[in-house]
Amino acid sequence: MSVAELLATHSSAELTEWMAYEQITGPIGGEREDILTAILAATVANTARGKRGRKARVQDFLPKWDRHKRASWQDMLATIRQINSALGGTDKTGGGDGGGDAGRTAGRDRHGHRRSRRRRAGGG
Repeated sequence: MSVAELLATHSSAELTEWMAYEQITGPIGGEREDILTAILAATVANTARGKRGRKARVQDFLPKWDRHKRASWQDMLATIRQINSALGGTDKTGGGDGGGDAGRTAGRDRHGHRRSRRRRAGGG
């Protein structure tokens, strides 16, 4: 799938959720590939080591995902809002600044339409 196809078929909110998920769990693809790759790397390292070298273990080659302190849900939400904003998304949760207008661009209504400064003729 090309980047253009990805952007045409997935919303900013969905991409933001996947980015957050991947930051916590590691690359999408599963732990099994990590283990299989670590087994292969340990095997190669052990065949290449000298007779006196330390024997490599599978654990030596396993990535350690999510080494950071577990964040509170408020910290995670703040991070998601930062990523969403950086990607040009809008916050439709109604949270954020406490004013109920979180993520809205100045001069735009809740649907993203420009607000008019002048009333239309006919009372509209």
